[in-house]
Amino acid sequence: MLTIKRLSLEDARVLIAGARAKAEEIGVPMCIAVTDESGQLIAFERMDGGKITSSIIAQDKAYTAAGAKRTTESYGVASQPGSPAYGINSAIGGRLLVVAGGLPVIVDGDVVGGIGLSSGTPAQDAECAQAGIDFFLKSL
Repeated sequence: MLTIKRLSLEDARVLIAGARAKAEEIGVPMCIAVTDESGQLIAFERMDGGKITSSIIAQDKAYTAAGAKRTTESYGVASQPGSPAYGINSAIGGRLLVVAGGLPVIVDGDVVGGIGLSSGTPAQDAECAQAGIDFFLKSL
């Protein structure tokens, strides 16, 4: 029998809380998205002051990280001219993002979802996404 590990809405709220706390600490209001293992949105928060355009970017970062089972930043490296995934960012209607800030959520070796952040620099987005994952894993 197959068993699928899946994030719940409460899990998504914990991920968002951890990411939000880091965003508040660094003073950058973020858009934060959490998806299930297939990249479907579970929860989203746009902090007061989060960029309007970052709403879709955060969701697409989470989608990419969950669906591809890798960081969006790693796609950035692999999608440069001459690299194996050159042009991947134009796939799936442009939903695959290649900028840091999207991370797969991994529990016991399985990708159970993705978290994506946008509104800061790529490094700030990734830092806050990792903080969300760290907070979540501590709650397990």
